[in-house]
Amino acid sequence: MQNFARKLVAAGTFALVFAAGAAKADEFINVLTGGTSGVYYPLGVALSDIYGNNIEGARTQVQATKASVENLNLLQAGRGEIAFTLGDSLKEAWAGNTEAGFKGKLDKLRGIAAIYPNYVQIVASKESGVTTLEGLKGKSLSVGAPASGTELNARAIFAAAGMKYEDLGKIEYLPFAESVELIKNRQLDATLQSAGLGVASIRDLATSVPINVVAVSPEIIEKIGAPFIAATIPAGTYEGQADDVPTAAVGNFLVSHDGVSEETAYRMTKLLFENLDKMVASHAAAKAIDVQKALDGMPIPLHPGAERYYREVGVLK
Repeated sequence: MQNFARKLVAAGTFALVFAAGAAKADEFINVLTGGTSGVYYPLGVALSDIYGNNIEGARTQVQATKASVENLNLLQAGRGEIAFTLGDSLKEAWAGNTEAGFKGKLDKLRGIAAIYPNYVQIVASKESGVTTLEGLKGKSLSVGAPASGTELNARAIFAAAGMKYEDLGKIEYLPFAESVELIKNRQLDATLQSAGLGVASIRDLATSVPINVVAVSPEIIEKIGAPFIAATIPAGTYEGQADDVPTAAVGNFLVSHDGVSEETAYRMTKLLFENLDKMVASHAAAKAIDVQKALDGMPIPLHPGAERYYREVGVLK
C-alpha cells in the first residue's frame, strides 16, 4: 500500500512538473504602445494580432501607456517584450539622462527596427489667433504627458526657438485626446503632438473646429540637431489645412530587451516585415516602414534575434 502511495505521489509530482513545463512553453508578448488616440496604439494592436496568430503558443497583450519614456523604463524592468519609442527618448535612455525621465543607463534595451518618422504637429484653434511659435506666448498649450516622448520634443523645440514654458499663459500635460477636447471646449488654445501624419486626435479636432497648423522652421530644427530632421506636413493632411507646413520629424523605433530570447526577437522582427499590409491597414503611418531602412539611426545595440533576421535578408552583411 505504501509503495502504491509513493507511486501516486511520484506521478502527481511528474504531472505538476509537466504542467509547469507546458505553461513555461507559452510565449507571453506584451506590446507597449501609447495613448489610445495616438498612432502607437493601433499599430500595437495590429502587431499583437500578427504575433498571436503566427507565433506558436504566444499569448499577446497590448498595453496603453504614456508612450516612449514609460515604455523604455518598463522594458528595462522586464515588464514588456516589445515597445514603440521615439528616437530621441531612446538615445536619452541609453545615455541614462535623468532629466529625460530615466534613473540611469537603460542597458538592457535592444533594438528591433526603425519604423516611421514622427512629425511634431502643433495645432491651434483658429479662434486663438495662433499661427506661429512666437504667437504661443501668453497662450495655453498642451505638450503631452510629463516626460513623455512628445513632451521631450516640445522642450527641444522651445529651447531652440529661444522660448520657455514660462512664456506661455498656461501649460498642460495631457494626452492627445484630452487636449483636443479642451480645445473644442475653448479651454485650451493649442496642442503639440508628436505622431505619425493623420493622427486621429488632430483629425477629430479639425473636423470639429477650424484650426491653424503652426510651422517649425528649418533654422530651429538645425539648432536642435540629430535625431531631428526637417519635414513637411502636406497640405490637406487635416481638414482646413490649405498649405504645406514645415515642421520637425524624429524617427520611431521598435525596441525589446536582452531578456527576450533570440528566437522570439527573430520571429517578432521577421513577422513585422512579412505583414506590412496588416500594419498599414491599422494606420497609414506604417506605409513608411521599410526593411532597407530598418537600421537607420538606431542608437542602441540590435537584439541578436533582429540581427539574425537582417543578415538573413541581406540588410546586414
